Amino acid sequence: MLFISHFSCRAILTILTMGCGIAVHAQSDIGSYDLRCEYLVNPMGIDVEAPRLTWKISDTSQGAKQTAYRVLVGTDSMAVAQGKGENWDTGEVPSDANLVVYKGTPLKPFTRYFWKVESKGVEGKTYQPREIAAFETGMMGMENWQGAWISDNSDVDLKPAPYFRKAFEMPKKIKSARAYIAVGGLYELYINGEKVGNHRLDPVYTRYDRRTIYITHDVTSYLAEGNNAIGVLLGNGWYNHQSTAVWNFHKAPWRNRPVFCLDLRITYEDGTVKTITSGKDWKTSLSPVIFNSIYTAEHYDARLEQPGWNTAGFADSAWKEVYYRSAPSRHIVAQAMHPIRNVLEIPAISMSKPNDSTYVFDLGRNISGVSRIRVRGEAGTVLRLKHGERLYDNGHVDLSNIDYHYRPTDDSDPFQTDILILKGQGEEEFMPHFNYKGFQYVEVTSSKPITLAKESLTGYFMHSDVPAIGKIASSNPVLDKIWWATNNAYLSNLFGYPTDCPQREKNGWTGDAHIAIETGLYNFDGITVYEKWLADHRDEQQPNGVLPAIIPTGGWGYEWANGPDWTSTIAIIPWNIYRFYGDSKLLADCYDNIKRYVDYIESISPEGLTTWGLGDWVPVKSKSPVELTSSVYYYTDALILAKAAKLFGKQGDYEKYTALSAKIKDAINAKYLNRETGIYSKGLQTELSVPLYWGVVPDELVSKVATNLAKRVEADGFHLDVGLLGTKAILNALSENGYADVAYKVAAQETYPSWGWWIVNGATTLYENWRIDAKRDISLNHIMFGEIGAWYYKALGGIQPDEAQPGFKHFILEPHIVEGLEQFDVSFNGPYGAIRSSWQKTGKRVKLSVTVPPNSQCTFRWDRDKWAKASIGKQASQGETIELAAGHHEIVLQ
Repeated sequence: MLFISHFSCRAILTILTMGCGIAVHAQSDIGSYDLRCEYLVNPMGIDVEAPRLTWKISDTSQGAKQTAYRVLVGTDSMAVAQGKGENWDTGEVPSDANLVVYKGTPLKPFTRYFWKVESKGVEGKTYQPREIAAFETGMMGMENWQGAWISDNSDVDLKPAPYFRKAFEMPKKIKSARAYIAVGGLYELYINGEKVGNHRLDPVYTRYDRRTIYITHDVTSYLAEGNNAIGVLLGNGWYNHQSTAVWNFHKAPWRNRPVFCLDLRITYEDGTVKTITSGKDWKTSLSPVIFNSIYTAEHYDARLEQPGWNTAGFADSAWKEVYYRSAPSRHIVAQAMHPIRNVLEIPAISMSKPNDSTYVFDLGRNISGVSRIRVRGEAGTVLRLKHGERLYDNGHVDLSNIDYHYRPTDDSDPFQTDILILKGQGEEEFMPHFNYKGFQYVEVTSSKPITLAKESLTGYFMHSDVPAIGKIASSNPVLDKIWWATNNAYLSNLFGYPTDCPQREKNGWTGDAHIAIETGLYNFDGITVYEKWLADHRDEQQPNGVLPAIIPTGGWGYEWANGPDWTSTIAIIPWNIYRFYGDSKLLADCYDNIKRYVDYIESISPEGLTTWGLGDWVPVKSKSPVELTSSVYYYTDALILAKAAKLFGKQGDYEKYTALSAKIKDAINAKYLNRETGIYSKGLQTELSVPLYWGVVPDELVSKVATNLAKRVEADGFHLDVGLLGTKAILNALSENGYADVAYKVAAQETYPSWGWWIVNGATTLYENWRIDAKRDISLNHIMFGEIGAWYYKALGGIQPDEAQPGFKHFILEPHIVEGLEQFDVSFNGPYGAIRSSWQKTGKRVKLSVTVPPNSQCTFRWDRDKWAKASIGKQASQGETIELAAGHHEIVLQ
C-alpha cells in the first residue's frame, strides 16, 4: 500500500449548481463555507428542537483536514460575528466532523438565530468563516397557532376553487412579517395583489389525516403602513380528489373541501407584535378556477375574474362568510425541504396547424410541468389545451399511452386537457395554478377563430427544486444523452415525493424509488425530499409492519405489489442516505419501522424464502422467479437492519438479524444455486445479477457466477434481458466482478433492447418499456430503469462511498477504463466538497485527474489485469491500492 498526497494549485473549488450540472470557480481564500441548517441554506420555519448544522471547508493544500471546530449560535448577528454565542458555544472541539446537532439553550418559536463555525486545520491553520448563516424557527409546537381552520363549505363535489380575503390596517412601520399557513389541499397566498413567493403546489402531498404541512413565508416586503389585504386561493390537490382512476383517490378517508389556517405575525419597529389570523372575519367567494385536478387538468373561466380581489380597496360586500372546519390532522409540521418550482422555461421549437381550429406545439423534449398560453379572442371562446407525449400520424396529440388507468364518469374532465374560456379583453394569459402534467406536445383547439404563433405557448419544467451536485461527460455522445435523459426522468418524478410518471399516475411507487435512489443521490442533493417521504412511510405503515406499494396512499396498495422487492424502500433509502450523507438520523427514525417490516416477512416466511412480491417488473422477454428476487430483497432488508442495530449499539438485534440474514441467504442458495455450475435458477440475466449485486453469492463462487453472467450477456448479444429489479443489478454485477467492458457494451448499445435504443429514437427521458411500440406500460417519462445514472459514477468514474466512513469522509475510487470509450469525466459535490474523477486514454497509457476534497481521503484501486502500475509524479506503485489525501492528483496507469 502506498500513501500519496499531492496538489497542483492553490485554487479552491467552489461548486455552484446550475440546472442539471455544476460549475467550478476559483476562490483565493480558505475558510468554512456552505453552512446549512437541516440541509437548507438560511431556512425559515424550522420546527425541530435540535436542528442539524453542516458545513464544508475550502483548502486545496496538501492533506487539508479539519482538526477542530467551534460552533457559535445566537440571536445577535454582530455578537456571533465577534465570537459570542449566547445560545450555544461548543468551545473548541477536537474533531474532523462537519455535522453537529444543536445542543444549546432551548430554541424559541418565531426567532431568528445566527451561527458560524470556526475550524482549525493541520499545523495550526485556521479556517475563518466565509459567511454567517441563519435559521429561523417556526411554530415549534401546536400551542402557538392562533388562527382558525376555515373553508367556504364542506361540499367535496363543488367544482370551483374558493377565494378568501381579509383587509386590515397596519398603524405603524413594520420591522418584519411572517405568514404561517397550513393547508388541507393546495394554496396560493397573495398580499396586496402580489403572489407571495415562487413555490408551486404547496404544501407537498402527505397522508393528510395523519400529518398536515405548513409553510413559512417572509412577507415583510409585501406589506405597507396603512391599509392591506391578504388573499388565499385554495386548490384540491390530493386532498379533495375529484377525478376518478383505478387507485380510488376520490375515496380517500381524509377527503374534504380544501381548508386552511393562517397566522400573519407582524413585528413592528417599536418591538410590539400583532398577529392577523384566519377566522370568521374573513370572507369567501368562488374563483375563475372552475375546476382543478392534480391528476387531470385545470379549467379556467376568465369571465369570472374579480380584478383586485386580493387588494385592500376591493368591495367584498357580495362575498360570503367563511365556514369553520376541523384541522385535517393533529400533527401539523413545517415543510422543511426544497420546494416545487417552475425551474426551467422551455419555448416551443415548432408549431403545426392540422386544421383551421387546431394548433399543435412541440417543446422538443418531454417534461413534467405546465404550459402557459397567451392569446386573443372573443369573449366566451373555449380553448382546450391537450398535453401528451406522442402524436398520431395525422399530427394530433395521442394520449393512448398515458390515459390507460383513467376512469372518467363523464366527458367533463378530459385527461391532461386544460380548458380556458376567454373574457375577450385584449391579450389573455393562462397557466394552471394547481396541476402539472407530463408532456412534450400541446394541442390547442378553439371553439372560435384565433391566431397563434410559435411564441404563443411556453412550457415550464416543474419539479422539486433540488440542487444539482453531479456532472458527467464522455467521448460517447449517446452515453451522455442517456445520463441527461435519466436526470430529466428523475426530476420529472420528484414532487415532494418520488413518483413513477408525471402523467398517467403520479403515484409514489416504492419500487421505482429505491431502484433510483443512488441515481438521485449522485446527481442531486435530495435528502430533504427523502426524509419527508420516509415520514410518509411511517404514517402509512400498518401496526403489523405492512407497507403499501404506493406512498402516500388513500388506501390502495396494501393488497397488491407491496412485497419486499417494492417496499424495501423502508430500509434501502435510509441506509443510502446514511452512506451518502454520513447522517444516521433518518435510519434511526425508521429503525423500528424496518424492524416491524422484517419481522412481518419472517412471520409469513419462516423458512427464509418469500413469494411475496411483484417480481422483475416489465422484463424484456424472460421472467425470473418472484421467490428468488423477493427473497434477495428480504435478505437485504435483514442485513441493513443488522448493520443499523450495530451502529446504534443494539447488540441483541444485531445478533438476531445477522443470523436471520444468514438464514435467508442459505435458503436462497440451497434452492436456486447450482454450486457445480455456478448458475442460479435458469441462468437468466436477472437471476444471476441480482444475487451477485446484493451479496447473496457465496464468496468462493462469485467469480464463477460472474463469468456465467458475462457469458449470458454475450449470448444475448450484449443486450438487456431484464426488468425493473434486473436493471438495478446488471451493470453493477458485471462491473464489480471483473466484467466492466461487458457492462459498457450493454450500457452503450444503440439497438433494441437498450437505453441507447430509446435515445437514437428521440427519447429525452427514460421510458417505461423497452419496446417503443408496446401496447401498454409505455409511459415515455419513467424513472424505474434509471440505475444507469448511478452506474456512471460508480463504475466509469469509480466513486463509491465507504460504509465504514460514510458521507464520503473516506471513499473508494476505482474507475473502470473500458474498451470502446476514450475519455470519461465525472464530478460529484459530496458532503465534504467536490470529488472529481477524470480519465483519458493516451496510447497505451491512461491519464487520470483526481480531486479529493478537504477533510476527506480515498482509496484508489485499479484493474491489475490491465495495468501493471500506477504513477503519481516520480512515485509509482505496483501494490493493490494507493491512499490519496485531500488535494488534486495526476495519476498515470501503464
